Amino acid sequence: MRRIIAPLVAAIVLLASCNQYEKTPTGFLYKIKKGNSKETLKQGQFVKLNIEYKLPSKKDSILTSSYGKVPVYMIVDTSRMAKHSFLEVINKCAPGDKMEFAMSIDTLKKMGMLDYNNDFKAKDMINGKVDFLKTFATQELMMADYQKEMEIEKKREVKELKDFISKKGYKTQEAPSGLFIEINTPGDAAVKVDTGKQVSLRYRGTFLNGKEFDGNMGVKAQNSQPLSFVVGTNGIISGLNEGIRFFNKGGKGRIFVPAMLAYGPNGSAPVIPAYSPLIFEIEVLDVTAPKPIATAPAAPKK
Repeated sequence: MRRIIAPLVAAIVLLASCNQYEKTPTGFLYKIKKGNSKETLKQGQFVKLNIEYKLPSKKDSILTSSYGKVPVYMIVDTSRMAKHSFLEVINKCAPGDKMEFAMSIDTLKKMGMLDYNNDFKAKDMINGKVDFLKTFATQELMMADYQKEMEIEKKREVKELKDFISKKGYKTQEAPSGLFIEINTPGDAAVKVDTGKQVSLRYRGTFLNGKEFDGNMGVKAQNSQPLSFVVGTNGIISGLNEGIRFFNKGGKGRIFVPAMLAYGPNGSAPVIPAYSPLIFEIEVLDVTAPKPIATAPAAPKK
């Protein structure tokens, strides 16, 4: 008798749990816990929210989350309500509401949103939650709020790095931007790295846990060629672009970069996760004037 009753009770509990969720035509499951506001989100409004996605099949491993970080800012566009996502029912939500949801990996695969892999497997689900924090009447008001959140995140990251450096006992200097620089070998003071100069580096990039993600020196060097770039130009993360200016030719040391001066909230998939502070161990091989850019000869005059 127990063998019959136990599965039956489990099935009833599961059914009751499922009945708490509503379902959209695409099979997106959601339930909304209402806040104090009765004014649902409208077309053209700017909204601030926190969102999180996780895989329950892997012990609730978090895929991405803005909680405790910089919130997400977006414009409500009911003409483009993305299918099988919280955007499908965003017009049912109001500031202060909280939503829990579940997305079918099989459905997302059929829609071309993802492919099966070691994380996303057939018949599995992606769970998530959204907190709708507030709305803004204009984009200017939204951007002002975003800048405040960026400053909060920057201070949090600088404190995280400072605590890490203090714990390790590193001797560093702090730049106004929040970078930390450790100079082990000063190098030639007569040949200083500066904006507009072309530098040639050997480097090794690691996370705070010591795991290496890139570099051209060390045991796991992925590229033996020196890294060469003009200081102050695009293509190099701002933290490295700024930190390298503390060194001279022949200088050696480390640059500790907060995430917001590296790859920030987006990271650099699949290697660098979002909000990753980075450490660059560097050696400045050379500092020269930038190489001239070759141009095509002018056409002869008629």
